[in-house]
Formats: sequence, C-alpha cells, structure tokens
Amino acid sequence: MSPARLYLFDDGKARRWAPFTLTRPVGELRYGCLTPRERAERVFQIPCSGQLSRRALAGFDEPGAAPVVQREDIPRDVPRVLPSSRAVPDFQEPPTVRGTGRLTVGGETVGWMLEPGQPLPGDATLRNPASATEGPAVEMAGEILGRPWHLVAGTPARIAKDVITLFLDDHQPEGVIRIGKAELSMSARSDIEPGVVVDTRNGPVRLDDDVRVEGPARLVGPLYLGSGTRIFGGHVATSSIGPVCKVRGEVADSVLLGFVNKAHDGHLGHAMLGRWVNLGAGTVNSDLKNNYGTVRVWTPDGDEDTGLIKVGCFMGDHVKTGIGTMLNTGTVVGAGRNVFGGMMPPNVVPPFAWGVGTDLRDYRFDKFIQAAEASMARRDQILTPGVRRILAQAWQGTRTRRAE
Repeated sequence: MSPARLYLFDDGKARRWAPFTLTRPVGELRYGCLTPRERAERVFQIPCSGQLSRRALAGFDEPGAAPVVQREDIPRDVPRVLPSSRAVPDFQEPPTVRGTGRLTVGGETVGWMLEPGQPLPGDATLRNPASATEGPAVEMAGEILGRPWHLVAGTPARIAKDVITLFLDDHQPEGVIRIGKAELSMSARSDIEPGVVVDTRNGPVRLDDDVRVEGPARLVGPLYLGSGTRIFGGHVATSSIGPVCKVRGEVADSVLLGFVNKAHDGHLGHAMLGRWVNLGAGTVNSDLKNNYGTVRVWTPDGDEDTGLIKVGCFMGDHVKTGIGTMLNTGTVVGAGRNVFGGMMPPNVVPPFAWGVGTDLRDYRFDKFIQAAEASMARRDQILTPGVRRILAQAWQGTRTRRAE
C-alpha cells in the first residue's frame, strides 16, 4: 500500500478568521511553538502534502509552507489523513491509518482517515465537520480553537506543553540571571548576552536556532522565540514570536507570525500580528477597556463578545504603522494597511487602505507591492508569484469595503 498523505483543511469557521485568512491558510498561523501544519506533521508523522482552503488562496507558495490545494488535487488511490486546521491534538501515538474513520477531539469530529478509493467528505461536511457523527471514531486528546483570540489566549499554556514535549533541556548561559525552576531551552546556535534576566517561574523559555537576545532584557515564560529572531531589549513575556522577528520594548501574551519588525519601544499586548508587519517607533496598543468589561471584536459575521477582559489588536499580513500610532482595544487591521500620522484609526480598518485616523484611502496596488518587495528584500526574501497573485486578488476583492 502507498504511504499515507496528510492534507490539512480549513473548515467554514477557519476560513472566516479575519484578517489573517484573506492571504494565508490557518495551517500557516502559529500556536505555541508550531504552526498547525507543523503540529499535524509531528502528530501524524507524515509530511503535509497540501492545505485545503478557500479557492482564492490556490497557488499559495510561501517558502517553507505546504501549498494550498483544491479537492480535485487530492488523489483517491492512496490513504489520506485530513485533520482540521482548528484542531490542536496533543502529542500522542499517531492513529493507525487503516480503513476509514473519523478523527475526534472531545467527541467532536475534526477530520477523517480515508483508505484508497474512499471519496472525500462533501463540501458541506468539510465546512462543518462537527456535523459528521456516523461511523467509527478515533478519539485524540487536544483542543479545538474557535476564534483567533482563543489562539492568543491559549498560547502561553500551549508553549509550556510544547517545550516539555519537544525541547526538554536546560541551559545556564554565562552571566544570565535565572529566576524560577522551569527550563531555559536553547538551540546550540542561539545566544543570550550576560545580564539578561530569564524568569521561568510560570513556565519555560525556548530559543530556537540563531536567536540572539541583547541586554538589557527580561524574558518571561512561557515564551517561544522562533529561529532568526532578535531581541534588542525590553520586557518580552508569554508570547510566541518568530521566525525572523526584531523586537524591542514591551511585548506580552502575543503571537507574531514571522518577519515582524518591532525594533522600537512601545507596548504590544494580547495581540496577533501577521507576517511582514512593521510597527513604527512608539506604536502602542490597548488591551484593556477602562471599565474592565469584556471586549467585542469585529468578525466577518458581525461584532462578537470575546468573553475576555484582555484583548489587543489583530493585524493581517504586510501591515505598516507610522511612529506614535495608537490602536484601541480589539482593533482589527486588514492586510496591506498603512496607517500613520499619530492618530487612532477606527476599530475596524479595511485591507489595503492607507491614511491618518479615520481619513482612509485606497492604497494603490502598485505602490503596495513596491513597499512589500522592498521590505522583504531587506531580509533577503522575495515575493513569490503565488503570493503576489493572492495579494492582487485580495486587493481587488476588498475594494468595496474601502469605498464604504
């Protein structure tokens, strides 16, 4: 029998995880020390052959990621494993891919194992996997994420679990001040300068390959710093950062997907930032209302009460802010946005808009692409043809929102 193939799929809820899924599948977000795609690969011990997501993301070819495919691209003559990108299975013995069955977490269907010749579930079932209740089931320990803010809120605990399973070691770098008994896990290719404080009283700290931490800085666990990340000082706590991010100042309880530039002072809390976000000096976000009430956040299905007291901002890919930018509690900033002028923008900023405060205008696509390519070239990266096409389609498809 041919080896099994792994395909992640975005269900109907995952596809509406604005502002991130306008330009990338959920499998290429970040939760704990891994992306959902990387986690599925480790749990099932199968490399991911593709991600089934919105048709608008077809051709997604970001380096290091699995491509976005459509159902007609998935072969029927091999065994297949299809887990939901919102499912977060704990590390465990991988299910045996033999015969046909449902994958469940907490009794809820989150995917399927299919034998050769077995057709994929229908589109309606893939969009709502919980509706599938018939047939044998393989129960997995884990959790199911509902909204992006659940991913942010759960990140510290997930980091702690990941480090214990994947990176259980401990280091005593010379001159580093250690507080707490949990692990300081470091790649042999990472470095912390003398005088840096590492606080592991509430959880471990993990530094991946080629991470460098410069003093004065305080690292507070649970914390994950992805490969190639640089910390230039400040208080960096309970966050998942990287790869290849530049961070200075105060960062707490946040998720930075990768290639984020926050090289200046400013508070970032309970936030989630897409790839290639650049925060100007002094950019700050609020993550707590003055009345200590729960925070409402815009979604494509309308405003929703998160049930959480602390919620920061959500920024899509390629967002840029000017110096002194202030972001209100629960602000959602669409991909490709350029905000500047030191005035607070509205709580919902449409994709590919630019301007000051509420004076938002259409960001010309040619100008946006020029800026994106220039920022990526500074990190020796290129804008791939597939991602360029997705950005162009996203720009065109969101013009009506910018005109409102």
